[in-house]
This record gives sequence, C-alpha cells and structure tokens, in this order.
Amino acid sequence: MTLLVPGDTCWRIEQADHFAGIIDGADYFRHVKAAMMRARRRVMLIGWDFDTRMTFERGEKTLAGPNQLRAFLWWLLRLRPDLEIYLLKSNLGLIPAFQTIWDGVTPVKLLNWLSSDRLWFAVDGAHPTGAVHHQKIVVVDDVLAFCGGIDLTVDRWDTSEHLQHNTIRRTLGRAYGPRHEVAVAVDGAAARALGDQARNRWRAATKQFLDPVEDADRIWPPGLEPSLRRVGVGIARTLPAQASGSEVREVEALNHAAIAAGRRTIYLENQYLASRPLVSALASRLQEPDGPEIVIVLPRRSESRLERESMDSARHDLLEMLWAADDHHRLGVYWPAADGGAPVYVHSKVLVSDDRLLRIGSSNLNNRSMGFDSECDVAIEADPHDRAHDDVRRVITATRDTLVGEHLGVPAAEVASAVHEHGSFLNAVRALRAPGRTLVEFTADAVRDEAGPLAENDLMDPDRVPRSITRTVQRLFGRLTE
Repeated sequence: MTLLVPGDTCWRIEQADHFAGIIDGADYFRHVKAAMMRARRRVMLIGWDFDTRMTFERGEKTLAGPNQLRAFLWWLLRLRPDLEIYLLKSNLGLIPAFQTIWDGVTPVKLLNWLSSDRLWFAVDGAHPTGAVHHQKIVVVDDVLAFCGGIDLTVDRWDTSEHLQHNTIRRTLGRAYGPRHEVAVAVDGAAARALGDQARNRWRAATKQFLDPVEDADRIWPPGLEPSLRRVGVGIARTLPAQASGSEVREVEALNHAAIAAGRRTIYLENQYLASRPLVSALASRLQEPDGPEIVIVLPRRSESRLERESMDSARHDLLEMLWAADDHHRLGVYWPAADGGAPVYVHSKVLVSDDRLLRIGSSNLNNRSMGFDSECDVAIEADPHDRAHDDVRRVITATRDTLVGEHLGVPAAEVASAVHEHGSFLNAVRALRAPGRTLVEFTADAVRDEAGPLAENDLMDPDRVPRSITRTVQRLFGRLTE
C-alpha cells in the first residue's frame, strides 16, 4: 500500500529533479544565500519569524555580498533590477518581533522601510484566534525551494559539530547553546508546488494574487550535493479550519500511516512529544509481539517557561504511556548531549519509517501541528517491492544513520556497521553511546518533576479550532485549581 496518497496523506506528489537534505543551520543559511544570489525574478520567504540582523555565515565568509539579511536583501535588489522579494511572517508576538528586527525603529517606520516597489513585507493574520502560521518555506524563481523547520532569524545557526563552547555561536553580543535543525532542498515541479503554497499564503494574507514565475532558468546551490535525482516528493500540510475553507490534516494522516507501516524501525526527531493520538499509535506498535523498534530524539527540555509547563508536562505523561507499553523492550527515547555534556536543543521535525518513508518539515509532534497551526512537510517514499527504488531506500536509511550518528559523534557508516553487527537500529544506538558527545536516555527519574496541570490542555495545545474559547478557558482554569 502506498503511504503518500494525494488528497489524504499529502496534498500533491511532484517530481524533484534534485533532492537534498540539509542538516543544521550553518549549512542551511549558506545554501539559502547561495540560492537567492542566483534569483532573477522572485524570492519568497515564508516563515514563523524573521530577523534582518541574522547572519548567513560565521567565521570564514565564502559567499559574495553582505552577510547580514537586511543588507543582503537590498544588495540583491540593486544587483538584480527585475527581482522582487516577498517576506511573510506570522503575526504571533508581533511587536516583540518588530523590536528584534531593528532596534530603535518603530513598527510603522519598519513597514515603510521593508515595503518598496520590489521588496514586500506582510504579517499574516489570516488564521483562527490563537493559531500560528508555522510553515518555513523559501522559494527562488519557482524553480528551487527549501522546506523544513528553520527560520531566517537569530539563535538558529550552528554547525553539525554542536560544540558546547563555540565562540562564534553568538547573536547580538550574547552566546547561545548548541542547536540542531533539518531541512530539504528541491527543484523542478516539486519546487513549483512549494511556490504554489507560498503564493497561496501570500494571497490569503494580503489579497494580492501573484502569477507563477514562467521560463526561469534552472538553478541549484553550488556545493549542495543532491542525494537523489528525479524523485517523487509528497507535500503534506496542516491548515486550520477557516471561513474560506475546511481544515487540512495531511500531516497527521501521513504520521499515522508511517507509524502503522513501520516493520523494523520508526525513528523520530522532534521539538515536542505532546500529541496523545500519535503516541497512542506508537504505544500500540510497541505492544505488538513483532512490532518495530521506536527511537525518539527530543530536546532535554523546552526553551521557555510556558513551553516547559505545557509541552514538557504533556511529554511527561506521554512518555509514561510509552514506557508502560514497552513490554518487549523496543523503545529508546533520548536527548543529545554536546562534547561537554550540555544538551543540544533539538528543533528538527523528522520521521523515518524503515527504509520506506522520510518526512522532513515544520510540523511538531504536538496537537497544534495536526490541525490548528499551519504546517508544511515534504516526504519521499520507496516502494518496498520495486528494485528501481533502491536509491531512495538507501537515502532514507543514510539520512537516519547520519542524523543519529551526528548525535552520537560517529559517522553514518559506523552506525550502519553497528546496525549490522548488533542486529537492529536500537541495539546499535545502545552500543554506540559513550562518554562525551552522545545520546542520553530519558528516564522516569529524569522527568519526574515535569508533570504539571497545563499538560494536554485545549488552550495551549488544541488539535483543531475550538468551538468555544470560553469553555476552553474554563476547562483550563478548572485544571489549575484541582
């Protein structure tokens, strides 16, 4: 049975002439800048957040043009007289976001600065109250696109070494900790489809219709080696219900299909683990006598107090569910530690089911990402019975091994060798864990103090547009006073 089904588990399946995974912010920012430098007609930047003070490269500068987003965009417009640039961000926390874009400049002045004849900035408030536009998409001339979990903003850059002490991992004069991100680059028809999604978002936010870019030259970032050529790419979305249309839950449907299809190994990397339906599906697979191993990589804890009180407390309850279901000892849940023991913050959103499906995008494993916030993921699938898909299977497995190898501080080839030697992926992870840079296992003792009254409440983490905000608030305060 095919997992990627247009109209169900994905929106569309389109061919990418080139497909490449990009791991961590240092590579992502460099490749995005290199791609934008080749733009001739249009650049669309769709994100949860932007900060024009972010820098593309740290340390040695290898690309021409200004290194800061603000200066680079204006330089690019001067360089390309026919180019137009569109930036669209969520309106969540609008005033603080403006304050971080340019110190000392009011929102009105900033909008005037950003909006010109060829550079357009818009804030997308076309969503239900409390929802967030969470898609992260970059489209260049409708011939090249990036999709993943990373925004062009501050505190996102890091190399795949994730050094505990890195003197150039600083923003606005302050240091921040190691951070892990994942994205994908595609071209061809798959890029055009992501361009369609970006233009749909722009039209919903601004009522301005943008025609597709026609007859643009093909481009691909130099130095980004494609892992696949001429591969079908599924695009899965989450869109909340609005007056203009019904909700779209393709991401949720694809997650459930991938979990149900796993036979040997399900590998997940995510910022959160807070969706009870998804965790229930994982728990059911653990209870099967011959079900798959499940390996999950999460951040040690969330970044903000509100996230810790809601998402981490939900994670506490759902980890208890998984541990209770693990009668056959096929579960491993970990957080990555840097060389000195500090936690690496996991912001990636990845699902790998055997060597059959790889999904990378913006969606978290929480309720909001299933039906309340907008999300966009891309996925590739290998037919398990078709030898012509051997390259796709190889890339899916290699991506999984590269990711977990990064966390363990070993090359992907060593992970593959350990899988062969120890008979399974989970056994390989257990064998390769060592002092220093490694994966640290979550335990009941480690999360004991993370239980809280905000776990799984409809106000913080709804899975669809609430019928009544009043009733939702009443239920929340009822739990707080229990």
